[in-house]
Amino acid sequence: MKIYPLLASALALAVPGSAAAPPDPIAPLFAPDMGDTRAVLLLVDGRPVAKRYAAGYSDANRFISWSMAKSVTALLVGALVADGKLQLDAPAPIAEWRNDGRARITLRQLLRMSSGLRHIEVGQPIENSDTNQVLFVSGTGGMAARAIARPLAFKPGTHFNYDSLTSIILAEIVTRTLTDSRDPRIRARAYRDFAEERLFRPAGVASAFLEFDGSGTQIGGSIIHMSLDDWGRLGRLLVDGKGPNGKQIVAPDWLAFLKTPAPTNPRYGGHVWLSPNGLVSMRGHLGQFVFTGAKDGHSVVLVRLGNTREDRLEAITPSFERIAQAALTAG
Repeated sequence: MKIYPLLASALALAVPGSAAAPPDPIAPLFAPDMGDTRAVLLLVDGRPVAKRYAAGYSDANRFISWSMAKSVTALLVGALVADGKLQLDAPAPIAEWRNDGRARITLRQLLRMSSGLRHIEVGQPIENSDTNQVLFVSGTGGMAARAIARPLAFKPGTHFNYDSLTSIILAEIVTRTLTDSRDPRIRARAYRDFAEERLFRPAGVASAFLEFDGSGTQIGGSIIHMSLDDWGRLGRLLVDGKGPNGKQIVAPDWLAFLKTPAPTNPRYGGHVWLSPNGLVSMRGHLGQFVFTGAKDGHSVVLVRLGNTREDRLEAITPSFERIAQAALTAG
């Protein structure tokens, strides 16, 4: 493959002063000024081109998703849409909204972060944000109930508001579609079994560990753990929806919806992020990234997992996008 010279050039642009040697072309991504990078995997046309861990990490580790979990939730919602059990433009099946203006909220609007529900994702001080209060303070026993109870702040479909609690609502919709039980153990088992059957097992993902709240709702906006290779396998699904054996796991029309820019934010699709250069990505707190792209019959998946302060991410994120784009061009 001709990827190494082009990848080295991209790294030279992304990381001033770097020189990528062919045996380890992603080594500069572990430089101190690139944040605390813990694991990187580069796949081109489904094949591993480069893989590296920081000291202390290995194939034995599972890495937390943070908000990359949102994209996983969207894939599971898509499976139920494909089964005819959910409808993208019907009112979201939340009984608690039946008798007020929230009854107009659709699945499409939830997936595009335009439900209109009142929400503060990052508050000042940070511990006062709605997301942190529900995930880590007073809402851990029933996250979906807290998320569902919020009133409208805007007319549904008119404003983009990034909202981790919306993803918990979507996970709750999946759970309620799968079971009528209120037993947390039964609810969690139904969700986990569905995820294994319809997504993880067909994709070859063996390490997925899903976390649930006290009521058995999967924390679908924030907390899933997987190995580096398995994050790469899920990234591969965002390319064409096919598993390692070529079987279609994600319906093409659902992938097309996920990758279509939302009217309220052209950089956001259906629980995935969209770059001007055509890359589609899962993104999480502290610099969890899975960038994917396809062009002229070639595909790329770049996974970066780490622990980078949020105020540094804006500076380093373009570097990873450039690497993924260069690998795609060189594929």
